Amino acid sequence: MLTGKQKRFLRSQAHHLSPIFQVGKGGVNDAMIKQIGEALEVRELIKISILQNCEDEKQEVAEALAKGAGAELVQLIGLTVVLYKTSKNNKRIELPKASRA
Repeated sequence: MLTGKQKRFLRSQAHHLSPIFQVGKGGVNDAMIKQIGEALEVRELIKISILQNCEDEKQEVAEALAKGAGAELVQLIGLTVVLYKTSKNNKRIELPKASRA
């Protein structure tokens, strides 16, 4: 689980990214989940757009994408989902350390 500080850091990193996937009328499917998983392995942090014609609730779509790809849901703002997953082979993002309470 990400801390609030780590999520803020990831949101700032994601700010300049463009969405590389779109969820449309068909909703979330296995092929999309597989592609998103592969993209996360390469990039660690991605944005996904939910199109207006998507029939599912945006919160459900965001959670399904995160769960399916084994990723953390960093942010759902408007119709844009930000996902993060630590890469096994392409680690590029250094998260701030979680502070101990």
